[in-house]
Amino acid sequence: MKRVIVGLSGGVDSSVTAYLLKEQGYDVIGLFMKNWHDDSVTISDECPWLEDSNDAILVADKLGIPFQTVDLSVQYKERIVDYMFNEYEKGRTPNPDVLCNREIKFDVFMDIALELGADYVATGHYCRKATIEKDGKQIHQLLAGADPNKDQSYFLCQLSQKQLAKALFPIGELLKPEVREIAKAQNLITAEKKDSQGLCFIGKVRLPEFLQQQLKPKEGVIVEIADTHNIYKQTLPQFDSKVQELEFLAKKPVYTLTDGKVVGKHQGAHYFTKGQRKGLGVGGTIEPLFVIDTDVKENIIYTGQGKQHPGLYRHVLFVTNEELHWVREDLALAEHETMSVMARIRYRQTLEKATLHKVASGLFVAFENKQSAITEGQFVAWYLKDELVGSGVIS
Repeated sequence: MKRVIVGLSGGVDSSVTAYLLKEQGYDVIGLFMKNWHDDSVTISDECPWLEDSNDAILVADKLGIPFQTVDLSVQYKERIVDYMFNEYEKGRTPNPDVLCNREIKFDVFMDIALELGADYVATGHYCRKATIEKDGKQIHQLLAGADPNKDQSYFLCQLSQKQLAKALFPIGELLKPEVREIAKAQNLITAEKKDSQGLCFIGKVRLPEFLQQQLKPKEGVIVEIADTHNIYKQTLPQFDSKVQELEFLAKKPVYTLTDGKVVGKHQGAHYFTKGQRKGLGVGGTIEPLFVIDTDVKENIIYTGQGKQHPGLYRHVLFVTNEELHWVREDLALAEHETMSVMARIRYRQTLEKATLHKVASGLFVAFENKQSAITEGQFVAWYLKDELVGSGVIS
């Protein structure tokens, strides 16, 4: 009998995951991860991880499976929290959920599971796994979840073949309402529970306060750039090569104080991210202001009016070799090779047509249509049909 360790988070998805695996005849053990928790920045008085761990205990009890809690707060702080602060200080915007899957759930957690004699680790992600044979070798595919509204393959875009080999995603074939129905039919306490909206396992955190603990506030100015600025009217130079053209298009405009007018003050450029609209505290504009860029060195936030502002849009981005990851190592591009893909630069985004261009120093992703708020530090993921084949950090 194969043993599976299920990451029971106290939510409906992982509860049904455990139930389905038990039905399929696996020897199932529920494991709750207690990650870093800091009461000073959570929004509500209730203690989310305590409530969640209680729900996880009740679910394990109802299903008659062994249960234990593991405290991963030390690793979580080192690998996720410290990394996030570091990225924000550089003026990049990290994605803690993607990192959490790569560094915690499918690494630290997986090691614990394997020590407990597990053959597999299962999570309640809405994605699917398939395995194919190629040149006599087994290759694992990471496929989009069957529910188009809930597909979470993007969050797993950094997994490796080794991690996928040990992973199971039992609810990937189901729609969310079906998952809730199963939970109801089994009288699981989590059947009606709302989906969590927080940083991966930290609970509901106020990001600015969370950042302010580590990153000191420092006052700076908010500058508004007009959408008619010359920087947006440049004619394209003649390029000697495709690579030269891509390099040119991947560069974001560089603004200086004199390019616009000062419209307000802020408490630290490192608290803001591209495309952000809330929290600027500047009124009196015809259309709302959006952050089009942040300069953490000079501590200036550049903004523009309206979501169609040209400063928000680019169609080429770059990923360095160090931050490039192929889930399908067998499909990795060699220098000068290209690949037509569908790609996204954030979780809820619909997939967009793009072409990958491999160069010596990394990979260009050229979208057919301009993309709004391409943000350094976030992940771009690319797909062939419904298979996620690779990803990278936008540089």
